[in-house]
Amino acid sequence: MANLRTLKKEIDYRLEEVVFDCDMAICFQPSKEKEIFEVMQEAVAVRNDLFVKAMNPAEPHNRSLVRKHYAALRAEIEDSFGKLFEKLSKINEAK
Repeated sequence: MANLRTLKKEIDYRLEEVVFDCDMAICFQPSKEKEIFEVMQEAVAVRNDLFVKAMNPAEPHNRSLVRKHYAALRAEIEDSFGKLFEKLSKINEAK
């Protein structure tokens, strides 16, 4: 990890991607607006949780534990936003 600023930008970038995909899904399927909007709200909640975790490592003075914390956080970013994309895909598949 280069620095905390880069990590937070990555989290925001992932949120922007989810929100953009949700906006596009609403444009093509306005009948599913409520379900898609719930995915958007969940994405914002995930972003806020990840920011709290990024700003508050468990042991800030132990470099080894901080690195492990941020490595786990990166994996959680991938997993959390991946699940949101899957959920949006399932909504779009259903007719």
